Amino acid sequence: MKPVKFMVVGCGARGNTYASYCLNHADDAKVVAVADPDDDRRNRLGDAHKVPEEFRFHSWEEAAAKPRLADAVIIATQDSMHEGPAVAFAKLGYHILLEKPMAPTAAACRNIVAAVKAAGVMFGVCHVLRYTAFTQRLKKILAAGTIGDIVTIQHLEPVGYWHQAHSFVRGNWRNEAESSFMLLAKCCHDIDWLHYVMGRPCTQIQSFGTLKHFRPENAPAGAAKRCTECPAAVESLCPYSALKIYFRDRFAQGQNWWPVDILTPDVTAENLQKALTEGPYGRCVYACDNDVVDNQVVNMLFDNGSTVSMSMNAFNKHSGRLTRIFGTRGSIDTDSEFITVFDFLTNQKTVIDTNVKNDGGILSGHGGGDEMLMEAFVKAVAENNPSYILSGQDETLESHLMVFAAEESRRQGKVINL
Repeated sequence: MKPVKFMVVGCGARGNTYASYCLNHADDAKVVAVADPDDDRRNRLGDAHKVPEEFRFHSWEEAAAKPRLADAVIIATQDSMHEGPAVAFAKLGYHILLEKPMAPTAAACRNIVAAVKAAGVMFGVCHVLRYTAFTQRLKKILAAGTIGDIVTIQHLEPVGYWHQAHSFVRGNWRNEAESSFMLLAKCCHDIDWLHYVMGRPCTQIQSFGTLKHFRPENAPAGAAKRCTECPAAVESLCPYSALKIYFRDRFAQGQNWWPVDILTPDVTAENLQKALTEGPYGRCVYACDNDVVDNQVVNMLFDNGSTVSMSMNAFNKHSGRLTRIFGTRGSIDTDSEFITVFDFLTNQKTVIDTNVKNDGGILSGHGGGDEMLMEAFVKAVAENNPSYILSGQDETLESHLMVFAAEESRRQGKVINL
């Protein structure tokens, strides 16, 4: 078969991640066009994939004004910028792989789904957790009835103290007006995954959450507006210091990839110092324009009486999600790699290792889910078979509506019926 041709719209971290699949699987997929308003990002990705200059566009609108240039488009723009290109490229007949979340409002999500269905194109959202070896093995264990019927699930998303500071206090997802609310930006993955694991409709949802810590009144005495200007006696005792997170914990240890390369594409000590001195990632975490929550809980009731409790918070070591599943015949404990099954009848414990070796490659992220997602989507387009896509429009819309309902509950202080 000929390689599936892709256009990449949005050449940031996620766009580069998915596009890199094409470099590793050149016989199966190829990037033929790119679009991004940032010259450096656009040309770096374009150069890596040898995209001709005439197919390097400054905006998705410029790309959409051309006749169809590829089989499919990867849309990896900011959250609030998904609806326009998704609708436009669907009308042009592109198959679409859309970075999560689908869009920041329920109305926009429904509009995207309507456009995709009207155009008859294949559509997938980058809910990479569905595609991991861990998730697929867990689904098989549950389908086999190993622990009986699921009664309840406890799930923790440990965002991590430095990840919260990087992405949701200093970074692109810190402010709802510029991106989306925290549950959608970070935990639409988790709500979707829990919905996938349960395999049935959610009927009621309730949520509480606050921005408890990353507020001006919690700044240490004597703290400056920037970490580079903070007195050493104060800065050295702050776990959220940008000098600690980017310089001491990472660059000084030889790490020049994410999240360090978000501050500057050319990672040197000089460039990193300049970014911290002048850019958004050098700001004190107590002096930013962030307004998204740093902790949230969501309780869910499903149509068969089963319940789920999900917790997201920033105050932990960034690690794999932790899940406990309690069934009528056994229970399961997981850390996104190891699945520990306890059988009530035999009192025996079985440990299953689903770990995918992280080789340092860009597609190793999310437990190998990034690569498995791309493999599935490429097969779907190549074989004209949407069954490979585990995160299609209907499944994704349903889990997104759960997220919107949870946020409505948090804001209004009431249980939402779905």
